[in-house]
Amino acid sequence: MKENKMLQYIKDVLENMPTDWLKLTTHRLDIYNEELAKTQFLEQFEALFNNNNAETSKLSALPTAYDYIRLGHPLSCILEWAIANMHQLNPEKVISFQSKTIPVLAILRKNSLDNKRTQIVYTGKLPEDFDAEVIQQVYEYQFDLRKIENVSDISEYDGSTILISEADKISAGNLPSQVDFSINLYGHLGSILMVNGSQNENYISEIQHVRRRETIAMTPDNCYAALQSLVEDASLKPQKNTVETNKRSVVESIHNIAGTTTKALVASSGLSMQYAIMMGLVHDALENHQGKPIKFIVPPNCYGGTNDQARRVAACLDTVEVVDLPVDGDNDMVKSLDTVLTKVANEDAVPYIIAEIPTNPRVEVPNLQKLKDVLNAERKTATGKTAIDPVFILDQTFCPNVHFLGKGEILATGRALSYVSGSKFPSGGKCTAGYCVGNTKTNSLLDKIETHLNLCDNEATDLQYEILAKQMPSMNQRIKDAYKNTREFVTFIHDVLPKAKINFVSDELAQKGFTPSVFSLDLPTKGNTAEEKEAHKRALNLKLINLMITEIPDESKFCVSYGQLKGCYWTIPATSTQGTTKEGDKDYIVRVSVSGNLDLERHKKVFLEFVEHI
Repeated sequence: MKENKMLQYIKDVLENMPTDWLKLTTHRLDIYNEELAKTQFLEQFEALFNNNNAETSKLSALPTAYDYIRLGHPLSCILEWAIANMHQLNPEKVISFQSKTIPVLAILRKNSLDNKRTQIVYTGKLPEDFDAEVIQQVYEYQFDLRKIENVSDISEYDGSTILISEADKISAGNLPSQVDFSINLYGHLGSILMVNGSQNENYISEIQHVRRRETIAMTPDNCYAALQSLVEDASLKPQKNTVETNKRSVVESIHNIAGTTTKALVASSGLSMQYAIMMGLVHDALENHQGKPIKFIVPPNCYGGTNDQARRVAACLDTVEVVDLPVDGDNDMVKSLDTVLTKVANEDAVPYIIAEIPTNPRVEVPNLQKLKDVLNAERKTATGKTAIDPVFILDQTFCPNVHFLGKGEILATGRALSYVSGSKFPSGGKCTAGYCVGNTKTNSLLDKIETHLNLCDNEATDLQYEILAKQMPSMNQRIKDAYKNTREFVTFIHDVLPKAKINFVSDELAQKGFTPSVFSLDLPTKGNTAEEKEAHKRALNLKLINLMITEIPDESKFCVSYGQLKGCYWTIPATSTQGTTKEGDKDYIVRVSVSGNLDLERHKKVFLEFVEHI
């Protein structure tokens, strides 16, 4: 009876839900409490369920479930809540993934770090690209693998038991007591993992962190399809057959925008792409530089997801280490890189560099000719042998239209790759899919990266390809329009608040093609001590943002993203994008991103109000 009531309520919710639940990729930080991610949303959602209230206005007023759709969203929370209720589980024990293999890797990761054995049993088929040999050799995850006919065939095991099953519809099933983790595979919709027993509760946050960093939650569109299957007790509907056409269109757009001709890879998110890059490069180093240490050289204050993921990979592999690359402020990227590469060469290690150009959040561009010289310089090991040449992995999300890798370009001669977060300019905020390209020196590396993109089942979804196919042809024009507004806003702020330090590209760099739509603002402060000045500045940051989002709620958002189709996004990197960065490397400044479609005069007027009251 209770289950019927729940299914009817979900049916009403699907009919009345806000359109943003299917459309948004990023959410407002001012209505989000990270410590209560998912739980706060579900508590209030459950109160509406108990009152049988599925009004659109009430659903719209629910607090943000996650600040970014890659991590989870209202529909993933409701799907997990429903399945949990059907199995008498706490909703935190149900976790949906777009990937069918990453939930397995998440459990294997924790057991590898805890030195605990794992048994994987499965009925039917394993995920298509599940390559046991590569997982054991490259990821260094060890496990026993066994196919069974019936769940009753599962024997006792000294360690964790994972049961993998295929299903063609979302419904209640048995959760056998001898199974620690049940993973149901739902074709193109992804997978749903259930954690069984109180003894496994300490896995939940670790699994959630893998979903946060190395993949994405089941997408809103697929969660919607899964919930429909649940309430209708119907088989999952087949995919459309337009994906190959959309893929060709997206690859063509990527080649045109990046100025490249090599293989273009498209992932479910920017971090999914980065994970494939990292593991593909590790795989290549293991094959071609056997026994040599692998060094990922990463700016300590770069985007928190990049920073955290690199350190998470290093934590799992004895041969991998993260080396800091200071790039912002008083540090020059080229000089720092020369110093670090010389040290890595001396150790006869494999150097992989991950860097952003322009940098985030200080929006700095290094001297590119000097960067090229440093990357291409021949170095010697301690024994006088020629050192391994570096691979430069460029996050060019801020300026995805700059041609770095094509013939005759600045990064054409050494081994170089670039990748872009798709929720920014490529899709205009409509999906999370990201992409990667390389120069002609990286064909074999791209093959390895593709292997790991597929192994992790992290390729972009059909709908993501469809969105990118529609959005990418207008991307360069949107970049141009957004830069024009950003430059005008920056000039205005400089005129009305000359004491503020604005981090943005110079006119000279803009003429060379660096036209970001993001700038950062170091507000003038006051106080007798450094502590007082810092406290005053941080208060001013929030005062400015709160004024903007209150006065212009339709356009100004407290949000981490940029490259959106309209409006203006405000954030403080130290408390958002740099969430996992070491405290000393965080930037307590305001980062502003401007689109090509907003009421700029209104934004100027409100900013002037702020200036007049500080």
